[in-house]
Amino acid sequence: GLLSRLQTSAPTIRTLSSSKPFSQNIPSCLWKLGRLNHVAIAVPDLEKAQSLYKDVLGAQVSETVALPEHGVYTVFVELGNTKLELLHPLGEKSPIASFLQKNKTGGMHHICIEVDDIKAAMTELKKKNIRILSEEPKIGAHGKPVIFLHPKDCHGVLVELEQA
Repeated sequence: GLLSRLQTSAPTIRTLSSSKPFSQNIPSCLWKLGRLNHVAIAVPDLEKAQSLYKDVLGAQVSETVALPEHGVYTVFVELGNTKLELLHPLGEKSPIASFLQKNKTGGMHHICIEVDDIKAAMTELKKKNIRILSEEPKIGAHGKPVIFLHPKDCHGVLVELEQA
């Protein structure tokens, strides 16, 4: 019955827990991955989204900032240990406009992780055949250099790296 199945699976669990930690298999890099900076959410109605987080959920919400170089309006929602970035299209050529055409109600757009050396990260990632969506870093919403990694190289997730 159930008890015998649990007893026979116990050695498997012990074997897994005694194996080498995953981090030992990662080669050392010239750069270091840091904390999660934010999760970006594309929204079709920025005012409605701001109101949800501020008025309904009680979060601290920033003012709207236009980032013409990225084709977006951004709003940051403070969560204590990280942030949410609400993204809304700025202009017809905005990457968020095309995202919202495919996802009418919005959704998660990307995650942003800090790195201690964005140039070293770029060099090493290119050597590992990870596509970077720009030749040089651009200045992001926090006034720091950022790059985006191709989602097809990151298991379907658009990853932004930001200089810490």
